[in-house]
Amino acid sequence: MTPDILVERAGATATVTLFNPDKLNAMTAAMWRRLKVVMDDLSADGGLRCVVVRGEGQAFAAGGDIEEFLDVRDTYEKARTYHGEWVAGALDAVAGCRHPVVAEIRGACIGGGLEIAAACDLRIAGEGARFGAPIMKLGFTMAHSELVGLVALAGPAVALEILLEGRILTAAEARDKGLVTRVVPDEGLAAEVAATAGRIASGAPLAARAHKRLVRRLTAAAATLDEAETRENFAFLDTDDYREGLAAFLAKRRPDFRGT
Repeated sequence: MTPDILVERAGATATVTLFNPDKLNAMTAAMWRRLKVVMDDLSADGGLRCVVVRGEGQAFAAGGDIEEFLDVRDTYEKARTYHGEWVAGALDAVAGCRHPVVAEIRGACIGGGLEIAAACDLRIAGEGARFGAPIMKLGFTMAHSELVGLVALAGPAVALEILLEGRILTAAEARDKGLVTRVVPDEGLAAEVAATAGRIASGAPLAARAHKRLVRRLTAAAATLDEAETRENFAFLDTDDYREGLAAFLAKRRPDFRGT
C-alpha cells in the first residue's frame, strides 16, 4: 500500500488520515509534503469548522520513516530541506490551520507522530496510546523547528525528560504531563473525538478561529537560531554514533554508542 495522507469530509468536519499502515504510519518525506498541502487546502475552506487528524489502523504515527534517512537527509543541505522545509512546513500548516484541529490518538504516537499531535489544538487519546521520542537511541537530535512545538506544549522539563531518557509514556502519564487533553477507553475513542468535533462545529466558527489565533499569538515564541546554531543542530550527521544508531535500528540490535 502506497503511503499517503487521506482526506474525508462529513458536513463541517474534515478527517485527515496518516496512511502508512505497513510501518505504523511512519511519515515518509512525501507524506510530510502532502500533509502541508492537505492542511493548507483545508484551512482555506471556509465551510469547515473542525479538522480531525488520525492514523490508519492501530497507530497514530510511529515517527519518521528511518530507512529514508540514509538518503533523504544524509547531508546538512538535505537535512535543512527535509526538516526546515518539509517537516516544519507540515507542522506549521497543522498549527496554522484556521480551523480547530483535534488529534485522535490510538496506539503509537512517537517522534514525528508526537510532533504532529503537539501541533494540533486538542489531543484525545485512547488508554492504549503510547508517547515518546526515543531518538537518543538513534544518535540524532530533534530539529529545533520541531522541538519548539513540544516545548510550547509540555514545557522544557517534560521535553528534556522525553528526549534524554527516551522512555515511552503511557496515555495516562502523557495526560498528567500536559501532552494530552484527555484519555478515554480505546473502544470509545472515535465516538469521543466525533462528539468533540461536533461540539466545536456547533459553536460560532469566527469565535473559534479567533480564539485559536489569540492563544497561538500569546504563546511565547522561541528565539530564532542563527546559521551556526542551526549547523550545530545537525552536527550529528557527521558522527559515528549517528551512523551506529541507524545501523543498529535497521539491524534490529542494540546500538553501541562511543560518543564520537
